[in-house]
Amino acid sequence: MSKWKIAAASAAVLLAGAFVGLKFFPIQIAAAVDKIRNPVAPTQSVVWEKGPTAPLAGQRPPNIILIVADDLGINDLTSTGKGVANGLVPTPNIDALAKEGAQFNVGYAGNATCSPSRAALMTGRYPARFGFEFTAVPKAFARNLGVPVEGRLHQPIYHAEREAEMPTMENMGVPADQITIAELLKGKGYRTLHVGKWHLGEAPKLRPEAQGFDESLGFMFGAGKFLPDNHPDVVNAKLPFDPIDRFLWIFGTDAVQKDGGQRFHVGEYMTDYFTHQAVAAIEANANRPFFLYLAYNAPHTPLQAKREDFDALSGIKDHNTRVYGAMIRALDRGVGEVLAALKKNGLDDNTLIVFTSDNGGAWYVGLPDINQPYRGWKATFFEGGIRVPYFMRWPGRIEAGQKLVMPAHHLDFYGTAAAIAGAQVPQDRKMDTVNLMPFLTGTPQLSERTLFWRSGAYRVVRQGDWKLQVAENPNKAWLFNLATDPTERKNLAESAPKRVAAMKALLQAHDGEMPKPLWPALVEDAIRIDVPLNASWKPDQEYVYWAN
Repeated sequence: MSKWKIAAASAAVLLAGAFVGLKFFPIQIAAAVDKIRNPVAPTQSVVWEKGPTAPLAGQRPPNIILIVADDLGINDLTSTGKGVANGLVPTPNIDALAKEGAQFNVGYAGNATCSPSRAALMTGRYPARFGFEFTAVPKAFARNLGVPVEGRLHQPIYHAEREAEMPTMENMGVPADQITIAELLKGKGYRTLHVGKWHLGEAPKLRPEAQGFDESLGFMFGAGKFLPDNHPDVVNAKLPFDPIDRFLWIFGTDAVQKDGGQRFHVGEYMTDYFTHQAVAAIEANANRPFFLYLAYNAPHTPLQAKREDFDALSGIKDHNTRVYGAMIRALDRGVGEVLAALKKNGLDDNTLIVFTSDNGGAWYVGLPDINQPYRGWKATFFEGGIRVPYFMRWPGRIEAGQKLVMPAHHLDFYGTAAAIAGAQVPQDRKMDTVNLMPFLTGTPQLSERTLFWRSGAYRVVRQGDWKLQVAENPNKAWLFNLATDPTERKNLAESAPKRVAAMKALLQAHDGEMPKPLWPALVEDAIRIDVPLNASWKPDQEYVYWAN
């Protein structure tokens, strides 16, 4: 190569680097400002308020633990799929919840992204019913996602004209007038505890401790780092093809806060930290009924593994897959430690554990098999985006080894927890929750159930075995019979126009009950149904635009 060609190539690289730097410069500035406004203190010890020194007299209500993983694919567990790397990452502790309790073969998330799903779990209502339709993200994040990308056939769309309608990030949350499951259980004498991710509002009136939790330890934003980037015990996997990943590496931090106090570094791998704090909370409350919401941020990006977990998976050759698998390994270990703490404290037989994920695996991770055999990803309403693990374990009350075929939904945690605590669900508003306990103890399963999902103009209804998806971009309908086609391969919309019309009428009636969203969607992005973000773009790939 001539010196002129070398010089030209070098100039091109420098210009490209300058462009990337300018593109992300506002994010870097925002991150720097945030660190000044919200400094992170050194690691601090956490003390959970201790309950009675002896068990309460009389029959004690059952403890309730809700464990939520973040962006866990249905194929990531060896109980619901093959596991990461075709089974090279077994998940025996999470699998035990299903083997020792009940597994819903069809478990549904409240939404295909994290905030609305968590809102459904906490309120027992469709989140759109109180305007919580979109995941809470800062404007800088949405702008980052809205930047055109070279080589893409379907570019993201950014609605700058809607920025004036946006509340501040801290005020994007579940309205204070909603009655959370924590508030309901607290009213029945439960000690209510939150550990991990929140993502339902950061303002004082929207935080966990204002929404029914006696104590809260975690982070309020959508994602956080697991260790500092250069920690000796961390193995990182950065995803240069993903703008979300770039944002998280710039803006994220391994920090938490206790009850709204100053943020501080956790001092260990985040998944392990949440596990250890959950165990400490259990031990502090061993002699009184408690509700523990344990919301892990694994395996959400940024992909960061603990070195000992990474080293244990030497059979996985692809670096990104190995880091991701190591994160699943730490998550499974954490569930095992929680189970061990219950047994150690004599609470095992009097504790209901529910395990699920907020949505399916994400397209932007770049791993093609995490939702197999289902189509779709997080941010789509195909089964890969909303079908999640859904396990319930309660020794002596829920028969071990059950596999139920009726669809269970995130909404149903609310009604189930309320029922076993002896609480009545609110009667002054429309509730969408179902108490699952009767179906686990002998009552025949629901033969038909109608469920809805919505994000902007992308709407879905499942009625019995039939599922209809409708979108405006592309202007298309997908109709599937999940009894014969559970992986949504054969679109029957054109051959069954009467059924499409009837199900569209259900969607229209449901939409008529929904208020205006609390904030608008700033960005729309094309999510390809069958390939991850890092796959090459081809004209024949099916896609749907996701609004947020």
